[in-house]
Amino acid sequence: MSLDSFTDSVDEAVSGFFEPIAKWLGDVVFYSVPVNGTELPLIVAWLVVAGLVFSAWFGLIQIRKFPLALKVVRGKYDEKGSTGEVNHFQALTAAVSGTVGLGNIAGVAVAVSIGGPGATFWMILCGLLGMATKFVEVTLGVKYREVHADGTVSGGPMHYLPKGLAERFGARGKTLGKVLAVLASTFVLFFGLFGGNLFQVNQSYAQLVSVTGGEDGLMGGSGGALFFGVLVAALVGIVLLGGIRSIATVTGALVPAMAGIYIVGCLVVIGVNASAIPSAISTIIEGAFNPQGVAGGVLGALIIGFKRAAFSNEAGLGSAPIAHSAVKTKHPASEGLVALLEPFIDTVIICTMTALTIVIANPASWGEARNGESIGGVTITSDAFATVLPWFPYILTIAVMLFAISTVLTWGYYCMKAWTHLFGRSRTSELAFKVMYTLFAVGGSLLTLQTLIDMADAVLFMLAVINIIGLYLLAPVVKRELNTFLAFVKRRDAGLDTDTDEDEDQEPVKTTV
Repeated sequence: MSLDSFTDSVDEAVSGFFEPIAKWLGDVVFYSVPVNGTELPLIVAWLVVAGLVFSAWFGLIQIRKFPLALKVVRGKYDEKGSTGEVNHFQALTAAVSGTVGLGNIAGVAVAVSIGGPGATFWMILCGLLGMATKFVEVTLGVKYREVHADGTVSGGPMHYLPKGLAERFGARGKTLGKVLAVLASTFVLFFGLFGGNLFQVNQSYAQLVSVTGGEDGLMGGSGGALFFGVLVAALVGIVLLGGIRSIATVTGALVPAMAGIYIVGCLVVIGVNASAIPSAISTIIEGAFNPQGVAGGVLGALIIGFKRAAFSNEAGLGSAPIAHSAVKTKHPASEGLVALLEPFIDTVIICTMTALTIVIANPASWGEARNGESIGGVTITSDAFATVLPWFPYILTIAVMLFAISTVLTWGYYCMKAWTHLFGRSRTSELAFKVMYTLFAVGGSLLTLQTLIDMADAVLFMLAVINIIGLYLLAPVVKRELNTFLAFVKRRDAGLDTDTDEDEDQEPVKTTV
């Protein structure tokens, strides 16, 4: 039996077994209600409402404290002797590498095809709201993290849900929190293996094949697929062995590079079509409030934009706090402020750049997709690049590769923390996970397993349900932590010596939140 026929058999067997489960789970998690001629997934409403609530609760912190967040990420308020493994910038890039991926390239193209150019406006708005949610969950992640004897750190919903709920609600909260922690770990692990690993490798390999001559080209066939999978697995395995410090070092270089390459590519396309910029912006704004040919009109464009943004920046899903919890800080809210930059980078900047590039370049494939033809999102974005120079899709391919590898790395760390929470932190346990995760990377270039990837999406958004309930219950804790940090900032800016632990034991100064 050839490798191709073997992988086809595996795909068919897995799909046949899991398809009914995946369909049922997807129908439940992404249950939609008809609204003015279009479908609104309730999970999207759940995420957007959380962003609205936390934006109001913390007084539009994503706008008022944006300058402070930039100062924190640059290290202005660092303290000597802070517990943790990485600095603020490294924690941010590690988390961003988990959210910035193929969804920013392919998903946005699909959004502006279904929802029209106006979906871009609502995507930006949803990204701004998600900044507040990200602030809350990451502050909790650092507040309730666990520092191990060897100096490594574990955090995320599997830690702040049981600890936080026990602290606020006693024995009942502790019992509920333990159950939620097991569920959170299971959900993160399942999504990481299939959505954060296998899917990323699969799609990046597909893009590589498309620019190297297709199935008959250099990378086509099972041999090329196996080579690519082994190469990615080797790179990922080497970095994973070094833990979050190694991941943060790699992503600290990779994230700015991949974002820079992609944004420069977009700017070249936009610059060549500079005369079309005013018209494109006008089209986006007009399409947001008076869309043509979009099911549900304004609400339809809004839903598509919100859906893409919510799925892209992962605000409220509980994944990012796992990476941010490793930061060196004595003040949980300091990293919460850094984390609110994440949806801004992912959605407001990168997703918007993709949308603008497509709207301004207006490739033929985008018009065909808007007329109902089935065209892949990566193809539309690639065609937009190709309108400038025929070889420009190669630039996109490099960006896709970097996006995919960085996502696989970060989700490897997320998965390992979920794995060790479920099965213990022994060397044997961690090694078993790393071997399994690298094998999934190899499988990603050979197998599609679309059914399991669909299940992974549903599972991750199930985590958002329990996570956001926890965020609501623990929001008062976040407000206290913010007050404490703002008091520290006030003393540091006044020139007082705050490189001690004194402020940890003091009542927070009353500061406007």
